[in-house]
Amino acid sequence: MTRNVGGIDRTLRILLGLVLIALAATGTVGWWGWLGVVPLLTGLVGWCPPYAMLGLNTCKTKG
Repeated sequence: MTRNVGGIDRTLRILLGLVLIALAATGTVGWWGWLGVVPLLTGLVGWCPPYAMLGLNTCKTKG
C-alpha cells in the first residue's frame, strides 16, 4: 500500500473520526457516529481506498 493521504488531509480525518466516535459514545448522535472509525483508520494508516481507485494523492512524499 502506497500512502495517498498526507498532511492536512490526515489531520482532518483523524480529528473528524475522533469527534464522531466521541459523539457516538456519549449518545449525542446516533449509531452513524461510529462510522468515524473509517476516517480515523484511513488517517492513521495514511491510505484511502477510494483515493487509490480514483488516482488521487494528497501525500507529498512517495512510499
